[in-house]
Amino acid sequence: MGQEFLVRLAQSPAEIEAAQRLRYEVFVRELGGDGPLVDHEAGLERDRFDPYFDHLIVSETCDPDRVIGVYRLLRQDQAEAAGQFYSEDEYDLTPLRNSGRKILELGRSCLHPDYRGGPAMFHLWQGLADYVLQHEIEILFGVASFHGTDIDQLAAPLSLLHHRHLAPEGLCARSRAFQTMDLVPEDQLDRRAAMLEVPALIKAYLRLGGTVGEGAYVDHRFNTTDICLIMDTAKMTERQRATYTRTAQEGVA
Repeated sequence: MGQEFLVRLAQSPAEIEAAQRLRYEVFVRELGGDGPLVDHEAGLERDRFDPYFDHLIVSETCDPDRVIGVYRLLRQDQAEAAGQFYSEDEYDLTPLRNSGRKILELGRSCLHPDYRGGPAMFHLWQGLADYVLQHEIEILFGVASFHGTDIDQLAAPLSLLHHRHLAPEGLCARSRAFQTMDLVPEDQLDRRAAMLEVPALIKAYLRLGGTVGEGAYVDHRFNTTDICLIMDTAKMTERQRATYTRTAQEGVA
């Protein structure tokens, strides 16, 4: 029998802690991140924004208490209660805030290593699609990361994103601690090789028509180089929209 998954919003402190426990395994133990509220003794990756986010979690139906995938979701009303969007420390989000459209910040997306490359991420994305439809979200955005902070090593993929996938001016967030992504002239890029260096999650958003903000943000605390991903749901093609929303429209989340 194949795996069956349960996707839902965390409803209890125990479910949120299970999400934070997975985040600790991925972002702290695996990737070397840290933060002022990270609880190393309990193995929980958390921050001051957690009480304001909705936490979308996925587990196997045979073991619903074990969270194997997570997404954090923050609508504009929740951001106002928190005082800002999480990524606003890294990016000037004025174009998105001034767009007059419903925006949703995504973050802390991760899967347990045993479930990567399988159906778990698909189910998590379909849960996200259901949430987007429910709240009539028009713009999705959030910080996504390359592992490491050596810009020379990341020059090719960052340049590819800058040349080929830059957000339109009206939606183009800009890095506050600006690190240019225009590092290799487009005519000198091996585009295929550069794309192979782009993390899978970023590539998935690009396939759905996602774009990137202007400039990267080097986050030494989390040992990452961040970009701001921006996706205008109105710009998705019918094929992209069908792929993204199929399960949600069928009532499966």
